[in-house]
Amino acid sequence: MIPVEPVMGTRDFYPEDMRARNWLFGHFKEVARRFAFQEYDAPVLEHEELYKRKAGGEEITQQMYNFVDKSGYAVTLRPEMTPTLARMILGDPTTKMILPVKWFSLPQCWRFETTQRGRKREHYQWNMDIVGVKSITAEVELLAAITTFFTRVGITAKDVGIKVNSRKVMASILKAQGISEQQFAPVCVVVDKLDKIGPEEVTKELVQLGVSEKTAGTIIETMSARSVEELSTIAEGADQEGLDELKELFVQAEAYGYGDFMQFDASVVRGLAYYTGIVFECFDRSGELRAICGGGRYDRLLSLYGSKQEASEVPCVGFGFGDCVIMELLQMKNLLPDFPQLTDFVVAAFSKDMLPNALTVAAKLREAGATVDMQVELKKKVGQTFDYANRVGAQYVALVAPDEWDKNMVRVKDLRMEDKEANQKDIPLDKLHEWRTFFGST
Repeated sequence: MIPVEPVMGTRDFYPEDMRARNWLFGHFKEVARRFAFQEYDAPVLEHEELYKRKAGGEEITQQMYNFVDKSGYAVTLRPEMTPTLARMILGDPTTKMILPVKWFSLPQCWRFETTQRGRKREHYQWNMDIVGVKSITAEVELLAAITTFFTRVGITAKDVGIKVNSRKVMASILKAQGISEQQFAPVCVVVDKLDKIGPEEVTKELVQLGVSEKTAGTIIETMSARSVEELSTIAEGADQEGLDELKELFVQAEAYGYGDFMQFDASVVRGLAYYTGIVFECFDRSGELRAICGGGRYDRLLSLYGSKQEASEVPCVGFGFGDCVIMELLQMKNLLPDFPQLTDFVVAAFSKDMLPNALTVAAKLREAGATVDMQVELKKKVGQTFDYANRVGAQYVALVAPDEWDKNMVRVKDLRMEDKEANQKDIPLDKLHEWRTFFGST
């Protein structure tokens, strides 16, 4: 016997699950539309080399579903979308793409990792990216999109917060502590685990990277700063431009109206090596769930992949927002609506002889925009048809029977109307497209 469960870490989406997923994706897409982003997509199979960046220590490179295909190419199921975006920007056939670019996508991503609450080996991820904007107005816009989504689905700043920091500032502070440019990305990967494994384990891993125990202690102490002002007073060598960007980000967030979601947290550095500036991470204030979404600025990724532009950096900023954790949060907060199966009509033939006429009725109703479930199996009793219609959530039953058909009429019953005197109508065949008006609705 074959297994009936999906492969570990993956999910089946039954019709009721798809209705919930489509509802969620609908909100993602509508927010992106309102912010004037354009949708794109790409193959789920990617070049393995795209993820083997120069900086080591990233978990993502160890979690790839990678293999050599039958043509001898090293490929992988994409673990994230940002490198794909960079590849597409660089490979644009016009070669002179007009910037800025504002794109979004909803790809399925794959990572071989430990399965736990809110973490699967496959997930869908809402990505929004801006390419070609140097100022933090790009970050401000993306954070506005995230908080707009939260507001749309009923999540408030009391439910979630967004931690913000700057890799640029952290780089300058770590450099002052003797951390080399080559060590910086691996150190950030380790520091990013601070909330997960605690200061002792972080210290051990930093020492393994060649960082002295004293310096590791200073780094962890610096990460305890809870305001930009506090960081600027306790950290030696902090990049002033980066500090100014952080301050301005909070000013603009207040002006945009989502300042109550925001908080500074020096321990947030994000585990991906390509981040260069502002980084952010959304968290559940109850502490029950892992990160809801995260992102930041990655100004050097395109040049790493071979950008030939005169400028040494192509400014980019973006975020990834997975579907698993947000669905957990929405369920936890009882914010998911009911997702009934929406069917307008069940069309049923009274007898086998009436089946061709019933097919005509179903076609006319569909042409008029109705969702029609054609009852393909003839029922012996009319009551069985009504039971079926209730089971599939239909509002109307159109029963095609000889007496009405001889008069060019179709008998339609509204199953949701309580008035038993008015819930059944004989509608002329040529007026079927106006069925709503016969029941007092438009």
